[in-house]
Amino acid sequence: MKKSSVLIAGGGSTYTAGIVVMLLESVKEFPVRKIKLYDNDAERQQKVAEACAIIVKEYDPEIEFSYSTDPEESFTDVDFVMAQLRVGKYAMREQDEKIPFKHGVVGQETCGPGGIAYGLRSIGPIIGLVDYMEKYSPDAWLLNYSNPAAIVAEGTRRLRPNSKIINICDMPICLEDIMARAIGLQNRKAMEVRYFGLNHFGWWTSIKDHDGNDLMEKIKAHVGKQGYTENTPAGQHKEASWLDAMRAGKELLDIEPKFLSNTYLKYYLMADETVAHANKEYTRANEIIDGREKEVFAECARIVEARTAKGTTLHSNEHASFIVDLAKALTFNTKERMLLITENNGAISNFSDDAMVEVPCIVGKNGYEPLTMGKIPTFQKGLMEQQIASEKLAIEGWIEGSYQKVWQSLTMSKTVPSAKVAKDILDDFIEVNKEFWPELK
Repeated sequence: MKKSSVLIAGGGSTYTAGIVVMLLESVKEFPVRKIKLYDNDAERQQKVAEACAIIVKEYDPEIEFSYSTDPEESFTDVDFVMAQLRVGKYAMREQDEKIPFKHGVVGQETCGPGGIAYGLRSIGPIIGLVDYMEKYSPDAWLLNYSNPAAIVAEGTRRLRPNSKIINICDMPICLEDIMARAIGLQNRKAMEVRYFGLNHFGWWTSIKDHDGNDLMEKIKAHVGKQGYTENTPAGQHKEASWLDAMRAGKELLDIEPKFLSNTYLKYYLMADETVAHANKEYTRANEIIDGREKEVFAECARIVEARTAKGTTLHSNEHASFIVDLAKALTFNTKERMLLITENNGAISNFSDDAMVEVPCIVGKNGYEPLTMGKIPTFQKGLMEQQIASEKLAIEGWIEGSYQKVWQSLTMSKTVPSAKVAKDILDDFIEVNKEFWPELK
């Protein structure tokens, strides 16, 4: 079997060790010869990389492991670039969340103004990764996990339309695993789903088992009682704000009883309630800084000090399994059915062809083929038209350096009540993003 070389871009991420462990656990189905890390923050990456080096050596010393901040060294001889950038790190995520809250608007890293701010920071560095990959390993695929995936996907569509990029998100995967466990299935792979929408903005229309038996009503019964919360310790997130979003599945089912909604729709359809109940001084960014970030770096330090990964708490999760499954499908032509972010081109027949939508696709060695979802209802179509307009304006604003278009992008977000509030938020964001955004005129 072919052995692949994998570069994890964003090597200092708290998710990196999980991807490394997942790669190691999957070597029979997806053999690897090299695992490389790349980050522009040498100190942060080193903390993770030294622990990962020990993990790799103990698991399979024949797998080559390295890490670097040098693009040529990092991107040479790779088959896959798994990108998980967080431009500005958690300090800027905190600004993405707290500035909108200051103006009475939802503060969230991928939805509303916070997502737009994060997107304007992310698109340039992502394009940089694409260019490095094409220069040093032109046959490689870039599998992008970096948020906000919707805006990044639109940016790569506009700026690098012919590049080998697949934009993905693990949020639907997390929810599908919760659904599966809730009705007694082992995991999401026991289900076949139909889904349409935009990233963090979609609906499941059908869920069946492999024998064709409908599972939607069983799952709806669970969601109708307790949302997407579950009575197991499984799952990769347990922070209070995350569980609030999971519980909102119950209210979202009241709003749309025919389909199952992605929990992120809470921020658009329940914005006033979200703002009213949020802890605006201690947001999800703070939860992660004080939780997962400290835990991961402490465990990495313990491994390095002990010189062994025996008994480690670092493990694979949904985030890691999805990106490895995608790489495996591309390498070995498995024709696996996966939710991807793709240019519409008729997949949703009554929606813009140039919209970046999230739909099931069949993945093989030549890329992927979206499945046709047909027409979508007026309610969903209207919401998606407004959201896609906001995302497109954000990218146009970045490309053109246009204050007006970024202001319009914020105004178009369903989370923002007026153009005046949008302008006030934008002006605050400009102040804290001077290092990251293009100059807006």
